Amino acid sequence: MTDPVYNVLFLCTGNSARSIIAESILNKDGRGRFRAFSAGSHPKGAVNPLALKVLESYGYPTEGARSKDWDEFADASALKMDFVFTVCDNAAGEVCPHWPGQPMTAHWGIEDPAAVEGTDLEKERAFVLAFRYLKNRIAAFTAIPIDRLDKLKLGSRLKEIGQMEGATHGPTEVQS
Repeated sequence: MTDPVYNVLFLCTGNSARSIIAESILNKDGRGRFRAFSAGSHPKGAVNPLALKVLESYGYPTEGARSKDWDEFADASALKMDFVFTVCDNAAGEVCPHWPGQPMTAHWGIEDPAAVEGTDLEKERAFVLAFRYLKNRIAAFTAIPIDRLDKLKLGSRLKEIGQMEGATHGPTEVQS
């Protein structure tokens, strides 16, 4: 029997930075166990160039990265998600669509690197920090023995990951 492949959706409001970074990291580091996607409640329509620059500098894929609406993943014909993670407080506070398949959800908020003002170096440093926080969370997530935990323990572990270093103080529950 082959191991299951879990579909994971990362959400943010603009789908231009954090969710794009998380999607790329999980698609590479998930080593075929996970298929990652990203979307936004109000997508900006373009990926932030610094998100792409940081991903490329660490050897992560950027091909096909695009800012897209979360409605692409919400209708009955959409791919069933196993997990949905919000990575910004705004998206976590919004009423999310009903996701087909009733995926497990958690909030993994971190500060928005695209909101940082300052020199180009300071802005890039914010993206590198966001990358590091997301990479750490994703490493913790991929280490979970998903098939050996009951839903309650798994849900608890997902919430703990959201409280790792760099967590924002956004909503503790994701509305679905």
